[in-house]
Amino acid sequence: MIRDQETLNILLNSIARFVRERLVLHEAIVAETDAIPAELAAEMKDLGLFGLAIPEEYGGMGLTMEEEVLATFEIAWTSPAFRSLFATNNGIGAQGIVIDGTDAQKQRYLPRMATGEIIGSFALTEPDVGSDAASLRTTAVRRGDHYVLNGTKRYITNAPEAGVFTVMARTDPESRGAGGVSAFIVERGAPGLSLGAIDRKMGQKGAHVCDVIFEDCRVPAENLIGGREGIGFKTAMKVLDKGRITIAAVCVGVAERMLDEALRYACERVQFGKPIAEFQLVQAMLADSKAEIYAARTMVIDAARRRDLGQDVSTEASCAKLFASEMCGRVADRAVQIFGGAGYLAEYGIERFYRDVRLFRIFEGTSQIQQLVIARNMIRNR
Repeated sequence: MIRDQETLNILLNSIARFVRERLVLHEAIVAETDAIPAELAAEMKDLGLFGLAIPEEYGGMGLTMEEEVLATFEIAWTSPAFRSLFATNNGIGAQGIVIDGTDAQKQRYLPRMATGEIIGSFALTEPDVGSDAASLRTTAVRRGDHYVLNGTKRYITNAPEAGVFTVMARTDPESRGAGGVSAFIVERGAPGLSLGAIDRKMGQKGAHVCDVIFEDCRVPAENLIGGREGIGFKTAMKVLDKGRITIAAVCVGVAERMLDEALRYACERVQFGKPIAEFQLVQAMLADSKAEIYAARTMVIDAARRRDLGQDVSTEASCAKLFASEMCGRVADRAVQIFGGAGYLAEYGIERFYRDVRLFRIFEGTSQIQQLVIARNMIRNR
């Protein structure tokens, strides 16, 4: 839902201007250096981007889901790496606390996450646990007023920069399923917590990922999210439902950017005496991309509105993420094809987007997992 259209328009215009005037100009530099300049990170904080989805009572903007996806469309006009820096504070790195945290946990962490003073990270995936998240092996054993965590988390976004981690660990060794999983807030510097080397990736340079290792890591019992054991997996699924809608919105925004680049090039590139945009086979690629982006955008907004109404959006979130991420990959492929040989060269930038968007069909649930979620929900609800 949109609460105040005029205020939202001011925010969207500010974000769009910042993205186009500041971030787009630094895309190549970030890709080359694998780092986001400190001055840009500071500007993101000043603009409030780290607290878009954090409730207003904790210093954030408290955007509704619909407002957030509209903002995400604008943010995603540029390299996904920029958004990645503050995305976990609005999504998986903070939402576990927002949704299920105690009042004390919210007061302690959310205000600092809203300003970007600390960056949040979500630690669920493990070396042998990915799509089958309920079978995670990281353990948490209660010892007096602390829990002791042991295990390794893998592919953890923003781990190198994170000041706080939302960690899923098994507190009930007798339960091998989701019921034995609990969620913890683990601060950077906790005894027994260490980080692996930053992973080298296919794309999204500037967005950092690494292992998070727990070796007899002591975590205060008061950092058990919600103060209850056994609800961690449910917390994770709530977080992922929201995250899937947001990732779908990112796919729409970056696809619109790629199509804009492809259209511009098609209108400028001359072959056989006329712009290639006048050739019908090129027009078909442009038209298919436009139609699919429109469909994905509509799905994302509908899913967001349903979530704002308090509906269970597990199916809609997976539908939006599945369609939008697959769509984004097709648009990227067509864009490179329209650029032709130039599309394969780094100087034109489109090959970078081609690599960057490949991740969207994998993280926060692969396309195949989305298909399973959708089908299982259909069967369960028939």
